[in-house]
Parts: sequence; C-alpha cells; structure tokens
Amino acid sequence: MTVNLSKGQKISLEKEAGGALGRVTMGLGWDAIKTKGFLGFGSKTEAVDLDASCILFDEGQRPVDVIFFRQLRSKDGSIVHTGDNRTGAGDGDDEQINVDLNAVPSHIKSLVFTVNSFTGQTFAQVENAYCRLVDATSNREVARFNLSVQGPHSAQIMAKVYRHNGEWKMHAIGENGNGRTFDDLLPQIAAHL
Repeated sequence: MTVNLSKGQKISLEKEAGGALGRVTMGLGWDAIKTKGFLGFGSKTEAVDLDASCILFDEGQRPVDVIFFRQLRSKDGSIVHTGDNRTGAGDGDDEQINVDLNAVPSHIKSLVFTVNSFTGQTFAQVENAYCRLVDATSNREVARFNLSVQGPHSAQIMAKVYRHNGEWKMHAIGENGNGRTFDDLLPQIAAHL
C-alpha cells in the first residue's frame, strides 16, 4: 500500500516495503501546462522542465556528490539519473533517479532529493506533478508526494533518505523554495541534515 506523504512525515522504508530495501527509484512526473484559446479554439501546451536531483551528504553534513541533469551518475556509481526530460511529455515518470542502497558508500549519511522548475513555472501552474519512491526490486510504490498542490514556488526539498541504526529511513521534508537548480536550495537543505 502506498503512503501518501505529507510535510515532515518520517517513515521506515524497510517497514513500508515489507523488508529490507536494496534498490529504490525516486520518480518525478508532470504534465505540460495546457492553455485554452478563445472560445476553445487554438488551445496549446507550454513545456515545463522540472528537474530531479539527489545530493549526497557525509556524517559532517557536507555535500560530497550530486546527481542531476548535468551529472547523471554518482562518482561511486551507486546512484544513476535516467536523463533530463525537458517537456513532461509522456505517461508515468518523466525522470528517475535509481539508487542502489547497498552500494552507497558507508561514509554517506543522507541523500536529499530535490525538484526544481528549470523553466521557472511554479508548482501551482504545473499539472499532475508528483514525486514517488519505488522499491525497484518489486516495482512496488512505497511512497508518493503530490507536488501540484504546493502553491506558487518553483522548487522543493522533497525528501531525505538517511541511515539510522543500520536501517534506511525517509523523511518527507516538503519544504518549498525558489530556484532553477539544486544549488539554490543548499542553504535551506542545511537545516534538515
């Protein structure tokens, strides 16, 4: 059963998945903005470029690596981004970040997932935007976060996946912000580490 995440909620990924998670996928999906023309004629769509990013932090809360549209693989190879979707066209996830939790180096304490509107639209304008976490082994959705209800912001610190007592847990941060890339959110992220 999927957990619909709300701001500040913490969940055990292993309990929600029904066992130890080895591989997870953070999926991001959205649709282009549809505008109607005069009397219903001339309707058009406006492309939206949302970007999923993952920042890796060590025990000292320092950023060690980042996976985003310009760097699709972590230095150690444990995290891979499927590529930049610049329109939101198509069904399902438009971008994915695949994480092999067992291969994440032991000095990495947390992974912070962010979403930014590179083209500048706010989440209030973007249709059907969501972020989800999937057990990649069983392809079962573990958690979902609805972005479209987030209001007039162009970025969000989505969630933190972190190690706690030998188990991976997830904290649904859900903090809104503004900015075109993850760099713009780094000062806000610091408060959640």
